[in-house]
Amino acid sequence: QVQLVESGGGLVQPGGSLRLSCAAPRGMFSIYTMGWYRQAPGKQRELVARIMIGGSTDYADSVKGRFTISRDNAKNTVYLQMNSLKPEDTAVYSCNARFTTYVYWGQGTQVTVSS
Repeated sequence: QVQLVESGGGLVQPGGSLRLSCAAPRGMFSIYTMGWYRQAPGKQRELVARIMIGGSTDYADSVKGRFTISRDNAKNTVYLQMNSLKPEDTAVYSCNARFTTYVYWGQGTQVTVSS
């Protein structure tokens, strides 16, 4: 069973920052596209950001300029740096690993942006 281990969620005030981390198995990390998705109450899950093997990235329009995804191949870890957080960023954030038809998910971590 593949495990993606997430950390870094929590409660933060509007305008604050958080960094999420997702550790993946070593054999997976070098070939999988890694991404972060989120799901807010009553809404569908949406892609937040993803980073391909070569380092190219995609972002949802709603987070461009505020969030940065990166990967550390030596640590088999992908990060999501979230700055200028807004209440509408409140959601459960899940790490995702994808390679052809193989797709794996982390357990999810709650991010709450509130004063």
